[in-house]
Amino acid sequence: MRILLTNDDGIDSPGLHALREIAGQLSSDVWVVAPETNQSGASHSLSLHEPLRMRQIDERAFAVRGTPTDSVIMGVRHILKDKTPDLVLSGINRGANMAEDVTYSGTIAGAFEGTILGIRSMALSQAYGIERNAKSLRWETGLKHAPGLIRKLLAIQWPPFSAININFPDRDPDKVEGTVVTAQGRRDPGLLHIDERQDTWGNPYYWLAFERRRSAAKEGTDLWAVYSGYISVTPLFLDLTHQGMREMLAKSLNKALK
Repeated sequence: MRILLTNDDGIDSPGLHALREIAGQLSSDVWVVAPETNQSGASHSLSLHEPLRMRQIDERAFAVRGTPTDSVIMGVRHILKDKTPDLVLSGINRGANMAEDVTYSGTIAGAFEGTILGIRSMALSQAYGIERNAKSLRWETGLKHAPGLIRKLLAIQWPPFSAININFPDRDPDKVEGTVVTAQGRRDPGLLHIDERQDTWGNPYYWLAFERRRSAAKEGTDLWAVYSGYISVTPLFLDLTHQGMREMLAKSLNKALK
């Protein structure tokens, strides 16, 4: 099995090193094509107005000066064009990718791009609690639980245009409660705000900032699972059509046009 790895935290991130170790337990044919620099929040963006530059790290690892989406395309359509990967793994992200995060996340986008290219793809993220520093994550949790979970998921037939979003809780490996299949949750409104500051000249500048608190999570969602100490497995679908609203709009517009 040929596996392609990517992420959005950059080629030197500890999460990618952990993912490479995980993939090594699944196959001897593992390749890494990841962004040169941190691309968190890049979502499913493409570099269309500047060339892509690539640096070879070792025999099977490459850094791309671009987004996670660029990296997956470069890996599949250029570096591995002789033999398409069987699996794309994106992550392990520094911090959870749950609820609305899936629309911002470059980690999720890496898995989505693999899916678009016809390859089964998974995104993996490691949550950390409000009290934990983002530089001291429990990478060992994914190292222990990911290989077996990935094997189980690969043994199941997935629908076309679907990807898997996996989030590990902020728990030691032996304190994880189990694994649950979840729905995408929804965070409380108002967590994202603008932090206004001033530079040494008195000119204002701004940071996008998140309030560090837990949302009220509905049972069965990714948020609830990770808050409760479970590994969350959420199937995501690339078709964003709201079928119920589509049917409602069709009925209403048909009446209006008569």
